[in-house]
Amino acid sequence: MSSAGVTTLSPVSRETLLSPTNGLCNPLHLSVDQHEFIFVYLSYSGSMSPMRVLPSDTVESVKLKIQRNEGVTNKQKLVCNGRELSRSNSLLKDYGVTEGNVLHLVIRLTDLQTISVKTCSGKEFSFQVERCKDVGYVKQQIAKREKEFADPEQQEVVCNGELLEDQKLIDDICCKYNDAVIHLFVRTKYADVSTGLDELSIEAKELNDANESDYASKYEDAAREYEAIKQIMSRKALDRGLLLEPVIVNPKVELTSEVWDMINSTYDGLDSGNSPIRSSEGTGGAYFMLDSTGQKYISVFKPIDEEPMAMNNPRGLPLSLDGEGLKKGTRVGQGAFREVAAYILDHPMSGRRSLFGDGKGFAGVPPTVMAKSLHKGYNHPEGLTAKFGSLQMFMENNGSCEDMGPGAFPVKEVHKITVLDMRLANADRHAGNILIGREKENDQAVLIPIDHGYCLPTSFEDCTFEWLYWPQARQPYSPEIIEYIESLDAEEDIALLKFHGWDLPLECARTLRISTMLLKKGVEKGMTPFAIGSLMCRESLNNESVIEGIVKTAHDSVLPGTSEATFMDAVSEIIDQHLEKVTSNYNS
Repeated sequence: MSSAGVTTLSPVSRETLLSPTNGLCNPLHLSVDQHEFIFVYLSYSGSMSPMRVLPSDTVESVKLKIQRNEGVTNKQKLVCNGRELSRSNSLLKDYGVTEGNVLHLVIRLTDLQTISVKTCSGKEFSFQVERCKDVGYVKQQIAKREKEFADPEQQEVVCNGELLEDQKLIDDICCKYNDAVIHLFVRTKYADVSTGLDELSIEAKELNDANESDYASKYEDAAREYEAIKQIMSRKALDRGLLLEPVIVNPKVELTSEVWDMINSTYDGLDSGNSPIRSSEGTGGAYFMLDSTGQKYISVFKPIDEEPMAMNNPRGLPLSLDGEGLKKGTRVGQGAFREVAAYILDHPMSGRRSLFGDGKGFAGVPPTVMAKSLHKGYNHPEGLTAKFGSLQMFMENNGSCEDMGPGAFPVKEVHKITVLDMRLANADRHAGNILIGREKENDQAVLIPIDHGYCLPTSFEDCTFEWLYWPQARQPYSPEIIEYIESLDAEEDIALLKFHGWDLPLECARTLRISTMLLKKGVEKGMTPFAIGSLMCRESLNNESVIEGIVKTAHDSVLPGTSEATFMDAVSEIIDQHLEKVTSNYNS
């Protein structure tokens, strides 16, 4: 899928485009003047389709039309002009969608299946289909690509030695073989069946339980171990085009045994011939990394140059022209830094994280480190080069929060994530990036937050917290969590990030100061996560949030060139005034 495909479109007459009565237009709009419709293009899975919509359509209604007419899932992401259309109740015109725009459609992994095909003549290719499709549909896709199999009736498709019937659903094959990549062998009927199959087990849906090891803290050996491993990896990189090593800007930063074990096990997997597995989920390049046996996930690597709208993005999203990311206030190429920053700032309950990776974080952000990696399995459209990105420990899980209702989640687990998201002004918290795990001691559910590439933005415009609509958000914080919030210090956090090599930009540092201040003041007033979070999120796309209004008022109240400390004093005073008014209304 590539945005360059726009230039290859054949001219399409507007008379041939889908009419209002064929389902692409909302029946409620049938009486609308035809001139009010606008024509856009839907870019999906490598193809471009014309589509007629109304500027007054909501994002949700357009997704429903796509779901109904294209047969895709409701788990969609739409991107237009470099911005994700993330607010379902907002109008297309609010996002600036106009005549001729391209809407890029991204589907989640749980509904797309990667099909790898090897033909009897030795050709290999891959594509993606909906899990609800059957083998007959797959044959049609193969027929479109290969002339020798132009007649689907003459095809035979084999998986793991099993001849597949046309009626067999892709989802049934996934369940049977437990693979997220299905490897098929296609041949002409009655052909010699002695050709060997190229069967590879790429991505397991269910994983073996991870064996926990006891790690001894030997920080004095960290620097020596780092240099030794770096030399070995560098030598092998020259010989085999293979590299994986942590990026440590400050030599005083010491990685723990847990982080080193993740790095070493990931490298062993690559060294054993287990290639990175690119996920079909999300809008950027993310790679699952296997251990040396090829049976267990160790980590997830997200290269900077494959982030959404970056130059080597594998999803076909357009290149950012001004450097801004999909979310307002973020920059393309900084997602990896934000992933690592979220881990560093997720201080343990017992106190501030004094060394990198020391102790489990308050909200449970998985251990994450900046890394440099070289492997042919990444997306290299312009030649093999080493990539920088975030390397995050893979966490065993039982799915994500979007797979079940929020009522089953422990209040404490939800509250931990609310604290993390409000501190970091997360612009992309949805149920799909909160995993559900289990405590091994008591089998209690735990929530694991991932995907923090859009935290610490330069503004609050795109702050999004799905947990606002969960019942746990309306319950008060426990004394334990309140004590943790009271211990937070934005200035120490900024200094901590600088110690680890990221000198937070002024605007991002300001966001962290303001969000931490609002969280602490809200807790002092006895406010719930819902009450505080609602001040940070917009009710609709074009209506500023309360905190945005507070920042603007503070900015207008100080003289140009005012120091950051003076500006923050103004913000503090205005927050106090607003919270006093809000809490007094609660009490009256």
